[in-house]
Amino acid sequence: MRSTKSVVLFLLLAAVVVVTGGWGFLVHKTTHQLAVYELPKGMQRFFYKNIENIVQNAPRPDVRRNEDKNEGPRHFIDLEAFGDSAAWKMPLKWDDAVAKYSKDTLYKYGIVPYYVIRMKDKLTDAFKAGNADSILFYAADLGHYIEDANVPLHTSLNHDGQLTNQRGLHALWESVVPEVEISSYNLHAKHKATYLKQPELAIWTAVRRAHGLLPELFAKEKEVSKGFTDSTKYKMVFKYGKNLRYYTDAFAAAYGKSLKPTVNDQLINSANLVADFWYTAWVDAGKPDLDKLIAGGWNKADKKAYKKEYKSYKRNQLVQDSLLRSLKGSFRD
Repeated sequence: MRSTKSVVLFLLLAAVVVVTGGWGFLVHKTTHQLAVYELPKGMQRFFYKNIENIVQNAPRPDVRRNEDKNEGPRHFIDLEAFGDSAAWKMPLKWDDAVAKYSKDTLYKYGIVPYYVIRMKDKLTDAFKAGNADSILFYAADLGHYIEDANVPLHTSLNHDGQLTNQRGLHALWESVVPEVEISSYNLHAKHKATYLKQPELAIWTAVRRAHGLLPELFAKEKEVSKGFTDSTKYKMVFKYGKNLRYYTDAFAAAYGKSLKPTVNDQLINSANLVADFWYTAWVDAGKPDLDKLIAGGWNKADKKAYKKEYKSYKRNQLVQDSLLRSLKGSFRD
């Protein structure tokens, strides 16, 4: 039987995971912002003009989990539940997966790669309709699910380390480590949005890559923990209206250092794939003229602001230049 202390720790850390969800607000917002810089000119002006909307709504699906009972499975897929080497054997398309496993089974163990395709189709329809609000809504949501698919712990039954006596690992990897290390990350990529001829394969490739990172993720936490005691590994913080036992910055930094550059790489991989999916949806819609949808048009001030920001992005200076939107205000709230 678990000790009372262990149960309390689990409940407190679980509360953090449920509220923050995949990647935490910080990285979801950061990744959406970076993806905008990778878009071609035909899309970039519209997306940059609405970048605050895109960035601020990046965490919206996580917030929706508190209201919609069907939302949870859209953020993960517990691959071990589908058998050995499931990431390489599961059908790429939703209808084929339903025929093989049943809809109930899929929803029980998660549908994130399939839901990404559904959202991509919704975004394509929004582009075709020329509805600016719908484009922004589905672009933000699609990006969120793609980012979640790049989080290793969103691909496993052992999603919080609960099966290996490592409870709280979920929040540690995707939220606490980036919060501590974001200023040292490389937030620039040479990647430019690329058309995905096989979007299903693209998202499954991301899931496979993320799942492959799990052994090191678990092993490094155990290794780093040997150098810490309970009092140096955890601290009490006030979050979500209550006192919670949380990881210390020192432990998060040590764990992050042991994993480098994994977390940073997954952030960039996420941004690249988000840009690719946005671009693919736009191309599939016939490359509609998005400039017509820019409220107030595109003026000299917009062009100047974008050039300044893009220059900072190329130099990997967004944090230093106070241009990373996810750091404005308190992302830990």
